[in-house]
Amino acid sequence: MNTKQQQSNDFSQGSIPALITRMALPLIGAQVVNALYNLVDRIYIARIPGVGSAALTGVGVCFPFLMIISAFAQLGGMGGAPLLSIARGEGDLQRAKRIQGNSLLLLLIFSVLTTSVSLAVKGRALYWFGASAETFPYADAYLTVYVLGSPFVLLTLGMNNFINAQGYARTGMLTVLIGAALNIVFDPLFIFVFHMGVTGAALATVLSQAVSAVWVMAFLTGKRCALPVRPADLKPDGALLRRICGLGFATFIMNVNDSLVSVVCNSQLQRFGGDTYVGVMTVISSLRQILFLPLSGFSQGSLPVMGFNYGAGLYSRVRRAFLFSLEVCVGAATLIWGMTELFPGALLRVFTDDETLIAAGIPCCRTYFALFMMMSLQMAGQRGFVALGRSKQATFFSLLRKALIVAPMALLLPRLGLGVKGVFLSEPISDFIGPTACFVTFMLTEWKKLSIPDKIRA
Repeated sequence: MNTKQQQSNDFSQGSIPALITRMALPLIGAQVVNALYNLVDRIYIARIPGVGSAALTGVGVCFPFLMIISAFAQLGGMGGAPLLSIARGEGDLQRAKRIQGNSLLLLLIFSVLTTSVSLAVKGRALYWFGASAETFPYADAYLTVYVLGSPFVLLTLGMNNFINAQGYARTGMLTVLIGAALNIVFDPLFIFVFHMGVTGAALATVLSQAVSAVWVMAFLTGKRCALPVRPADLKPDGALLRRICGLGFATFIMNVNDSLVSVVCNSQLQRFGGDTYVGVMTVISSLRQILFLPLSGFSQGSLPVMGFNYGAGLYSRVRRAFLFSLEVCVGAATLIWGMTELFPGALLRVFTDDETLIAAGIPCCRTYFALFMMMSLQMAGQRGFVALGRSKQATFFSLLRKALIVAPMALLLPRLGLGVKGVFLSEPISDFIGPTACFVTFMLTEWKKLSIPDKIRA
């Protein structure tokens, strides 16, 4: 690594807010662009003449599959990238390279598994996930094409974490910017010009992700990368693979939880409200995905900074990084909460022009986001555990909010006479209990450990 690269990627020097902002802003930009992959699909699909609402609902039923595929991408990517940051902070660059190579090996294995298993079970599973006879054809057509292209999705989402972890946040942003720009062009072309409908939307996404995957691997194997991937780095290391999976399991569980909750909520909404309310949840989930990005981006931007300084023994800088990320996330979450409570109709109209969905969705949106500001505590505590390599704690609090609170509440509350409102009410209940428990635990355990004096660097 040359001197310029060392200075650019050394997070032990300089202002903590400036470092996190330098990492976070491109990450937020990248995540916004990445969200466009699915959001643009939904916006165009909702406007297919004559079948827009049914097609949109059908694609919404596919969300659990898409989230599970993303979960495997993050199992390898978010499991390895924080470990790479810690190894860099310790000065062990050879270990960092092996971590990166073993993560790539995991992603290649996961690509084969997710494609084969998804194709085998998708038909029956889509009905479990809330599809009806009317919406199943659209769900099946979209999912089949997407699953066939899932290896590109895993490589792009998983390995882009290592570009960001090495300090190349702008390059990481370009990864998804290239793909999303192509998707925006391909979507109307395939959907409306070639009359391919939802199949065209999925094909546009897959082709765009394929280009992004080529970009990622070209950078990570090229001369511009400080820690380039080499074939020898892919040699399996059992201890490293277990460590990567152990840490990545927290993010994996978070995505699988989202998938589980989506299945439970869609099935309950189909039972108590029909296709209209499954469509409402699709639109609100799309809205949450885009509004959540500032919290996710800033907390994720703090990961390499906290991990590097923790590995270097500079605990005071870890504390400053944590507090700065928390402050920004609290402000962003409060602003988002205010927007969803005051202007729900305007926000929903970004994703659909169906007045029936909008009228049904406005009260559901207010209920769903009622305690969204509390998610700032969840993101701070969750990312804090991940940055310090605390896989067990991170995994538990991923499970707590979704699997242990949202899913049971979504099953129970509608049966207590609340109907579809009970499904949407389960979210604010979890937004209070889960984040509070996660944040308090982090402060009582890890924060006290970070109060010891910094190590003296050689």
